[in-house]
Amino acid sequence: MSVLEKVRPAAAKPATAREPRVTDEHGRRIRVWELVLRYLLLLAVLALTVGPFVWQLSTSLKGPTEDIFSSPPKFLPSDPTLHNYERVAETIPVWDYALNSLKVATANVVTNCVGAALAGYALARLRYRGRRAATLAFILAMLVPVEGIIIAQFTTMRELGLNNTLIGVVLPGCIGAMNVLLMRNAFLNLPYEIEEAAYVDGANVWQRFLRIAVPSVKGTLAVVAIFAFMGAWDDFLWPLIVLSDPSKFTLTIGLNYLHGTFANDERLVAAGTIIAVAPLIALFACLQRYFFRGVGEGAVKG
Repeated sequence: MSVLEKVRPAAAKPATAREPRVTDEHGRRIRVWELVLRYLLLLAVLALTVGPFVWQLSTSLKGPTEDIFSSPPKFLPSDPTLHNYERVAETIPVWDYALNSLKVATANVVTNCVGAALAGYALARLRYRGRRAATLAFILAMLVPVEGIIIAQFTTMRELGLNNTLIGVVLPGCIGAMNVLLMRNAFLNLPYEIEEAAYVDGANVWQRFLRIAVPSVKGTLAVVAIFAFMGAWDDFLWPLIVLSDPSKFTLTIGLNYLHGTFANDERLVAAGTIIAVAPLIALFACLQRYFFRGVGEGAVKG
């Protein structure tokens, strides 16, 4: 073997075909089949969650001559109409019920945001005896089912003279234990050095709370606002128990009467359902940017 043959580099081996890969949002390489599997699972979850709402929307837009129980089902109405929504307003005072629900939900959002922020800040940033016991009390409050204390709540509202009032509907849920814990976790993530610097500059507790702590947890406040609005807007059992005057009914109770009276008219029930769900979708669409940021604020440190 000559010297040139010895120093000549070995012939490059033919490159084997590699499985194509892509990277995710964190820069990690994933296989194509894994990506396809992820999207298939996401589509399945989307169909299970959004499918019933799409079906209700389609049913509410179908006219009286269309068959809503056809097989296979038709999601797109052949002749869309808004007449079902007009019939809902003619059958029950749906807009009065919606206004009552809006009052209750707005009051619930304000009281939960203010009360949960104050309580969460006290549990996370202030030093006092019994702080751990207070935190444990809020955790235990989440374990108590609503059905177990609803009789006591009704008795309390009756003793206070708040039965058959919207205030009586709002009061038991004005501050939620879960919202307090969310705000506590969000405040725990704030660096102590920022508050210490403000304390050195002469800021008192209220100034540190309003000017430093609250602006830093806007995302979690949005989460609390969404949860409080949804809980008050969708609540059915408590308003049904405490309210007896039809003029003060919330939307969920009014729609229940609609379903009970016109159980065979699925188009009418579907239209009422869409009216009840639309405000929730609008609220989440407005606050979704803060919502996803707030979930991370309150879920890092416990």
